[in-house]
Amino acid sequence: MKKVFILMAALFVAFSCGENSPSPTDTTPATDTKPDPEPEPEPKPDPQPTTLTFAKGADISWASEMVAGGRKFYKKDGTQAALLDVLKDCGINAIRLRVWVNPYKGWSGKEDVLAMANQVKSAGMALMINFHYSDFFVDPGRQTMPEAWLSDKDNLDKMCQHVSDHTKDVLQTLKDAGVTVNWIQVGNETRNGMLSPLGDAVWKNNQIDLTNFVKLYNAGYDAAKDVYPNAYVMPHLNSAFFSADYGNPMWLNDFQAKGGKFDMIAFSHYPQMEEKDRKMWVNGKELTLTPAQMNEYALAYIQSSITAYKVPVMVSEVGVLLNDSESKGLLQSFMTEVKKIENCAGVFYWEPEVDGSWVPAMYKDADAIYKYTGKRETWGAYNMGAFTTGGKPTSVMDFFSD
Repeated sequence: MKKVFILMAALFVAFSCGENSPSPTDTTPATDTKPDPEPEPEPKPDPQPTTLTFAKGADISWASEMVAGGRKFYKKDGTQAALLDVLKDCGINAIRLRVWVNPYKGWSGKEDVLAMANQVKSAGMALMINFHYSDFFVDPGRQTMPEAWLSDKDNLDKMCQHVSDHTKDVLQTLKDAGVTVNWIQVGNETRNGMLSPLGDAVWKNNQIDLTNFVKLYNAGYDAAKDVYPNAYVMPHLNSAFFSADYGNPMWLNDFQAKGGKFDMIAFSHYPQMEEKDRKMWVNGKELTLTPAQMNEYALAYIQSSITAYKVPVMVSEVGVLLNDSESKGLLQSFMTEVKKIENCAGVFYWEPEVDGSWVPAMYKDADAIYKYTGKRETWGAYNMGAFTTGGKPTSVMDFFSD
């Protein structure tokens, strides 16, 4: 497998020559006493971006809140260390950070992301920025507009401008701080669109129509490229396994046909999703895939999408159940095989630093959850972390070390 990809540099060379025209009242024939100018070199095309070494990554967007609350982390040998050092000890070489517009108590807002990005820079790790274009989590079931943008909820042009302005603002802040951003996701798990309802995917005659979504997405893509022209910018879909005609292929085909711009494709992969989310029509029958089959179908589709769209693929989210007997084997088999796929750019474990007991403050605040989701309830701990309650990595993290 080719695991080495080179971070590109854009080089533009242009020369211009001009001469003064003779005055309208000058009857002397114009003569050119200058030597013939050197022929202008043909402009070099802007090369397509390429990746770094295979990314063995982690999304640790909760980490700043955890550390602020007193959480400590330890290497496998028991030595206390900063989380990034613990992760580097596990073989992690890249970090993913989400960005929300005006989030609960500032966590995953611009200033929080800047502080964490500076730590990533100091640690010498690569960085992915993941824009949600919301004040809270978005996914296929919820793509809520940021509260500050609601006055333009029916105006596509103005919403595109919000996307562009927000993207540029966050990325320029990082660039001004000397942070290199290697990958940028425009939207999070956008199978059903983003900035609902304006940017919803529309179904017509059993076909998907991503017209409005693509306009919003491209506004983010162009803004990202303006600030970081060498970064990979990409859409992100949940369910890498979803290879049925009406699944990932239909979405990506329409996205491309509508003019969606992309340097890479990002997928999520959670082989132990709930049973209702592991269903797919195969050979005319609806099957409920086993977790092992989820791996098989995901690996096959990652390969086929690389071939079909001629760009690398990033598995920007992966996770397995904490303390489940099948988890270690599932992740091991997936990691072993995905590294063999040419032009698979890497894998990011989602929030490995949590332990099945730590809960973000917002999850305990029913009023806040109601504000962002419309449901007055509280939530429990995330159950797919990869650390112990004592702050040490579990054996699941071993599969990032080679």
